[in-house]
Amino acid sequence: MNRWLLLIPVVLYAYVLGADDYYVMFATRAMILAIFALSLNLLVGYGGLMSLGHSAFFGIASYTVAWLIVKKEWNPGEAVLCALALSTSAAGLFGVLALRARGIGFLMITLALGQIVWGIAVRWVDLTGGDNGIRGVVRPVVFGVELDDARSFYAFTGAIFFGVCVAIGCIVRSPFGASLRGTRDQPRRMSALGFNVWLIRWSAFVLAGFLAAVAGILDVYLNKFVSPEVVSLSLSAQALLMVIVGGSSTLMGPVLGTIVVLVFGHFVAAVIDRWTTALGVLFVAIVMFMPDGLLPGALRLWARSRGGAEGGSTVRTPIAEERA
Repeated sequence: MNRWLLLIPVVLYAYVLGADDYYVMFATRAMILAIFALSLNLLVGYGGLMSLGHSAFFGIASYTVAWLIVKKEWNPGEAVLCALALSTSAAGLFGVLALRARGIGFLMITLALGQIVWGIAVRWVDLTGGDNGIRGVVRPVVFGVELDDARSFYAFTGAIFFGVCVAIGCIVRSPFGASLRGTRDQPRRMSALGFNVWLIRWSAFVLAGFLAAVAGILDVYLNKFVSPEVVSLSLSAQALLMVIVGGSSTLMGPVLGTIVVLVFGHFVAAVIDRWTTALGVLFVAIVMFMPDGLLPGALRLWARSRGGAEGGSTVRTPIAEERA
């Protein structure tokens, strides 16, 4: 069942290729935000670390690419490498500061660090352009293919998206992923067994920052400009909502959560004036009836229906197998 779930994004990806440009751009945006949500899920779902400053790494990478290309006229490849290095370094520094606390303290420190980055983006006008942002970013040519066309950039983003999914799947099933879940569930026992709990969490924090930077770079090339919105609290909260709605501690949960949140934000808003209220009602319903998220809840219902159809036999869901 777990492998069949992975085919759903592939089918949707192929279907969108034949759609109008609007839906192609919408699906491209969805994949970028899904990468961002997946990066946050490393902290929230597998590390048990709730963060409200994750957009800082997304935005640092976006601003770095835009500033180097537009202001300094750097080569796109060099700008991307510099953005990844700078954002990952910021994640390393922020991790050192934030991991001094636990629980609500960690949440508040990440929030404060994210707001510092947002304040710089808004107030340092000479560097960031302030509220006007930085415009004029041109999409690069990759292996001789120009990405200025909507479908070519969609295909490029899709390749990176599936690569990130595979990479995260390998990470969470590796010994490092097992140790990260151990620090989430039994940090004292892990420490007693000789594991460096702080280092494991810090490594996950840095890795999550790197993946968020990948999403930020794709976002600035999609929109061809960057503004303080990419480092705002609302973007961090939106990513956290995507993780919780879809289901943390699962690979495809944040992807499903991204689709649900974006559909409400784009299509439901066109027919319902108070679509944020509808989203809030949906979120409350998920917390009440599917506290693990939509994907684990749907898998649990599927397992129960299979169990009833086969005379009460027990069916293990992918979530149960992973936690076992």
